[in-house]
Amino acid sequence: MWSVHGDGRRVRDGSAVAANERLSWPLTVGLGFQHVAAMFGATVLVPAATGFPVTTTLLFSGVGTLLFLLITRNRVPGYLGSSFAFIAPLVATRDEGMAAQLGGVLVAGLLLMGVGIAVKALGVRLLESVMPPVVTGAVVVLVGLNLTPKATEAFGHQPVVGIVTLGVILLCGVARGLVAQVSVLIGVLVGWLYAAFTGGLDDDRLAALAAAGWFGLPEMSAPVLRPSVVLLVIPAVIVLVAENVGHVKAIGAVTGRDLDGSVGDALIANGLSTTLAGAGGGSGTTTYAENVGVMALTKVYSTAAYAIAAVAAIALSLSPKVGALVNTMPDGVVGGATLLLYGMIGLVGVRIWQANRVDFHDPVNLLVVAAAVAAGVGNLTLTVGQMRIEGIAWGSAFVVVAYPLLRWWRTRGAEVSERSPRG
Repeated sequence: MWSVHGDGRRVRDGSAVAANERLSWPLTVGLGFQHVAAMFGATVLVPAATGFPVTTTLLFSGVGTLLFLLITRNRVPGYLGSSFAFIAPLVATRDEGMAAQLGGVLVAGLLLMGVGIAVKALGVRLLESVMPPVVTGAVVVLVGLNLTPKATEAFGHQPVVGIVTLGVILLCGVARGLVAQVSVLIGVLVGWLYAAFTGGLDDDRLAALAAAGWFGLPEMSAPVLRPSVVLLVIPAVIVLVAENVGHVKAIGAVTGRDLDGSVGDALIANGLSTTLAGAGGGSGTTTYAENVGVMALTKVYSTAAYAIAAVAAIALSLSPKVGALVNTMPDGVVGGATLLLYGMIGLVGVRIWQANRVDFHDPVNLLVVAAAVAAGVGNLTLTVGQMRIEGIAWGSAFVVVAYPLLRWWRTRGAEVSERSPRG
């Protein structure tokens, strides 16, 4: 599947290792573990924040990545880790039970597969017409900022630990090279160690860590479909579409290849991965920018390194000790990391607006986004029949439905005005 690049020992000056090439296997394994380091902090942070089993999430992350490489026909080097877009709806629906939450993840995966099939059949421009940047950006902003009160609450439980964690992430994040790409992982580890040395770890969780076995199968759970939960999780699909399209384009820019024709395959692969996770007990997945950054740094775009990373994730998922260790992560560490990450998700939406020059002097853009973001960030919660629907669902539904209607109404008003006789 992979031809050897040059002598297999180094990347020639001015060149790069293509997706269908590899270095020697020892070097490729090392590069694979570098991708594990890049994805690990974010991937385990999602189950740590939502209460999902860590090892199960790692399992479906690894399996999903292998499927991604297969479905994209080895053309798109990418890693599928757990998506932050699912944190807000999963935390908001924790009282509904894990089975109902998995039902929401399952439906999100199926919808994402459907979007991928449509894009593959009709082209990537389909997304631009159905979900213009003003809509996509608004959904990303409100999903990212909806959960910030949870981050500040966790931060407040252990403020010193939170400050240490956040401070290290910030310092590493403005550094250069690989340190910046794994800043979250470094910050979490430092905050974790600080909490351990200052007595900030929970005794019960430490006891569970000591009792956990080194080898064992991940915990599997079956989904249950509950409309109130599904409605809250569905907006995450819009975020996943935006992430996948953006990351595939970023990978194309990094590798110097036009990968627009692979966007549909990437969406289908991510949808299948998320569907399998929802069917078995893991969180939804998405392509990871952290690993794109590692590629840009090393100039090694080999999908073989990603395959190694996926196998390593699956191997880690077979150790209950790993899951118990992650479960000892204190509230201050989670709060310090998520305070930054939730804000960054919101700013991704702002970047979508900026990159596409969304005009907020346009009253349609201004009014629709204002109402949608306020409903999402303020967590507008209403009960419809037996269903309790919260802000993410209301805000996302509003912007998706109201934008085309108001755009049509304004355009129609302009046409009528032009046709009206002038005296």
